[in-house]
Amino acid sequence: MDDMTNINAAAELISKAKKVVAFTGAGVSTESGIPDFRSPGGIWEKYQPVYFQDFLASEEARQKYWLRSRVTYPIIRDAKPNPTHLALAELEKIGKLDCIITQNIDRLHHKAGSSAEKVIEIHGVSAIVNCLKCHERYPRDEIQALLEEKEEIVAPVCKSCGGPLKEATISFGQAMPAKEMAEAEYKAQSCDLMLSLGSSLVVYPAAYMPQYAQGAGARLIIINMTPTPIDHAADLVFQAKTGEILPKIVEEVKIRIGG
Repeated sequence: MDDMTNINAAAELISKAKKVVAFTGAGVSTESGIPDFRSPGGIWEKYQPVYFQDFLASEEARQKYWLRSRVTYPIIRDAKPNPTHLALAELEKIGKLDCIITQNIDRLHHKAGSSAEKVIEIHGVSAIVNCLKCHERYPRDEIQALLEEKEEIVAPVCKSCGGPLKEATISFGQAMPAKEMAEAEYKAQSCDLMLSLGSSLVVYPAAYMPQYAQGAGARLIIINMTPTPIDHAADLVFQAKTGEILPKIVEEVKIRIGG
């Protein structure tokens, strides 16, 4: 089938679904100019990821972590929502989106107008910094200002207790957030249609979400630039940018429901 036929088929599935859940991955963020850290030429080739246990154990590891974060945070902070984010906000507005489960840490869904209570951030968020000792929270911009005061990096510490500070994002080796994961699993298992957008579906446990949905009987639509391991099991697959396909699907949905 050609793209327009598939777009119409996707719009029909969404229009008839009672509970639609979107699952968004790095491919959605890259369309806003945020680099995919894992890809060739990405951030991790220049700045190796710091594992959580190393961050806890070593001042040197914490300095490496914040050196990378000082570079990457402004890119995330200044990014703007793209057509995918706006299309999902529109889908919520017309009453056809239950929630968004996202791997992304950039809060672009919020900036696009999606309701905060409908966005489940399973990999955390970069705009907040946590003290790992007393759990006090700081705005990331406040910490960025401290990092940019000097050329050399000094790992910031909590003003209250002196404990190590870390972005409220999930690092390698760090436990996934229990509350958000439980909510995401429940939402995945209770939807009747999942949209998997911009995810290669190879980073676990996040990549289980479409499988949870299908296991509970939901239909699955995948939009991603490259093939995924579960394309064969999806109802519809678009190998394309989400920002090129999803807005067209949403427009067709609006025509069908009179939105």
